[in-house]
Amino acid sequence: MTGEGVLPRDDQGNAVRALVADRSRVLVVQATGWGKSAVYWAATSAIRSLGGGPTLVVSPLLALMRDQVKAAEGAGLTAKTINSTNVGEWNAVMQGVESGGVDVLLVSPERLANPTFARRIGPVIERAGLIVIDEAHCISDWGFDFRPDYQRLSKVLVASPTTPVLATTATANSRVTDDVARQLGSSTVVLRGSLARSSLTLSVMPGLGPLERFAWVDGALDLLPGSGIIYVPTVAETERMTGFLSARGHVVAAYSGRLEAEARERIEDDLRANRLKAVVATSALGMGYDKPDLGFCLHVGSPDSPVAYYQQVGRAGRAIDRAEAVLLPAEGDERLWEFFATASIPDPDNVAKVLAALTDNGSPMSVAEMESVIGVRRGRVESLVKIMAVEGAVERVAEGWRATGVPYVYDQHKWDAIRAARAAEADLMRSYAGGLGCLMEFLQRALDDPDPGPCGRCSVCTGDLPAQGYAIDPGAITAARIYLRGADVVIEPRKLWPRGLGGRRSGKIVGALAGRALLYADAPEWREAARSIAGPDRALDQDVVDGVIAVLSRWRERWQARPVAVVPMPSRHHSRLVEDLARRIAEVGRLPIIEALEAVGPPPPGDVPSAPRVQALLAGLRLREGVQLPTEGPLLLVDDSYRSGWTMTVAASLLREAGAGAVLPLVVHQLP
Repeated sequence: MTGEGVLPRDDQGNAVRALVADRSRVLVVQATGWGKSAVYWAATSAIRSLGGGPTLVVSPLLALMRDQVKAAEGAGLTAKTINSTNVGEWNAVMQGVESGGVDVLLVSPERLANPTFARRIGPVIERAGLIVIDEAHCISDWGFDFRPDYQRLSKVLVASPTTPVLATTATANSRVTDDVARQLGSSTVVLRGSLARSSLTLSVMPGLGPLERFAWVDGALDLLPGSGIIYVPTVAETERMTGFLSARGHVVAAYSGRLEAEARERIEDDLRANRLKAVVATSALGMGYDKPDLGFCLHVGSPDSPVAYYQQVGRAGRAIDRAEAVLLPAEGDERLWEFFATASIPDPDNVAKVLAALTDNGSPMSVAEMESVIGVRRGRVESLVKIMAVEGAVERVAEGWRATGVPYVYDQHKWDAIRAARAAEADLMRSYAGGLGCLMEFLQRALDDPDPGPCGRCSVCTGDLPAQGYAIDPGAITAARIYLRGADVVIEPRKLWPRGLGGRRSGKIVGALAGRALLYADAPEWREAARSIAGPDRALDQDVVDGVIAVLSRWRERWQARPVAVVPMPSRHHSRLVEDLARRIAEVGRLPIIEALEAVGPPPPGDVPSAPRVQALLAGLRLREGVQLPTEGPLLLVDDSYRSGWTMTVAASLLREAGAGAVLPLVVHQLP
């Protein structure tokens, strides 16, 4: 709804009439900034004025909910939300809905999936005047951000034939549009417009190295107008990029799903008020975040599909004439694409394992219990049971998950087609990142826009690059290397033993304290160290050892006590590297080396859940006979790499059980 209270676009009026007068189901696919939310506020006002029930909005992100609450109130409606951050308000909110004092209730699909809450809100769904499924591409298997909770609940929400339903999205190609419309019903009214954005100036900067990308962003922030978002692929990278840019004098903040809700809201508000030049974010800051004058959107690393990319850059330029959207492709992009392409596709063998476990157990099981029993990682199990729940094969109850007795039919043809569609999207993203044609036209074709064509504005069409172009300050590259080499990589210790081990190893772990690593993942500042860890067993180069010593020098300011000895981990792959590194550390620190641990039997399996891996480690790692450990002061436990943390955890636990006072882990490479 505009400031004048008028719906200015034909399809906005058409959608409202279909919802209010015809009580239809309507799917609106329009570009960001088009005014999709105005449709449901106008429809809600009309339905409420006619004595209809409240509007229920299913929304995927807290940031989106907060913005929608403000927008609804601006339209003269009373809006409330129920989410994980306002548990203390739930009863009051529900009482307001039930008494008629609330016009709009916003909830997440995950909240609706909670059995207790689902029972409470059931009567609200039955008498709702309007149901809104926002970011509706999430209910499609074919969508770039498919969420099983969304799809399962969409079936419940649209079950009543008399309740008008509005589904909205800005990121749906023809296949997704058709799939969502099919799920809503055969008579769904589809209103689809062009998804091209004339205010976005798209650019791509291929061929930059990792440190060059850091330096380019540093220079760009001095030149780009307004404030914006810098997207990076991982939580760790939000912290690294934010730290570097802050050290270079920029006012920025890191944002990811790991932040507490209060911190996320504060950062969102600071960006909206231009108190920040930029937010360095994962995709957690995406759908629905509303800052109409967002001036730029930079991607350090490519999303896995043009549709996902369009969704994120669509945050920019919604109420200004020009906004910059710049992609800086990274070397590791395709590895991430491959991971995300398969993460949401179920494995039929794992489906069978889940059903067998639930059937054999005879009572509901938690995801953690299933992980221990079937040998599949927890994240995969959680995704799998949600997909199976869509087909009714399992259901979530208060005590966990249980089998319903409904068989799960694995649709091999569908999942193969989804894999093929995602591979095709990756090919498009590869071409986009290589600058092989008009960038806006690539996005239009990926979204099946009815009228794709060269935009005449992007860096490929004009040959012009944004901000400083390729003129990267060499001093900024050096500054990036120095900063990143001086940044702490903290190893957080494991705190709880996995279930199913039995005996004394259950509950809280008495093991390692927080440790340190020289580098994390593919850290560009330590390329030679990463190559050493991945290569044959040999002693580390002197500059890498000097880097490890520098880590120790910074770390010692936080030690409660100085280490009293160095313990090398018995490495099966890099024994010479670890032994040599331990010796050189001991020489610099004038510490004794204690060969306290030894590996026996076959190596533990790699890609397995926590419980079987820990069991294998406990069988294959032991204290040497007759070893004497100092009981005063911590031991420095040295290894080459750290991934799951269980090897270091088991080793530290054995040392503590043998009398060590504390254990400080130190590794060269922490893997993601």
